[in-house]
Amino acid sequence: MAETTPYSQLVAQVKAGEVYLNNEAAAYHMYKACDSRLSDLRELIGVTQRVQNVTGFGDFDMARQLEAKFRAQAAGEPNSIYEVILKDIEAVKQLREVFSISFKRLTGQDIETANALDYTTEQVQ
Repeated sequence: MAETTPYSQLVAQVKAGEVYLNNEAAAYHMYKACDSRLSDLRELIGVTQRVQNVTGFGDFDMARQLEAKFRAQAAGEPNSIYEVILKDIEAVKQLREVFSISFKRLTGQDIETANALDYTTEQVQ
């Protein structure tokens, strides 16, 4: 997805050093929240694949048209649930990158190697 979004613009600003989150604990927890959200969204992708198997409306021509309509709403149209979830996944990935870069600027280390015990919720202000 090469389109410019507010999130991709934010990533560009962060990479250029124009903006960053100035609290390492907050950056850490936001990064982890993004990871959790990505996991949830990936599960939803699986659900959209299952709902494409629409049946049970009968043998009439109108029933087949209705099945095709539901199938297209699941995946196959620009605003299908599948496409919307893919866009959400891309946005969350971009936000996660913002938090990762901010964390690295503040601590000098990659967020993936940070110790979770160092960033307990009591430290977030």
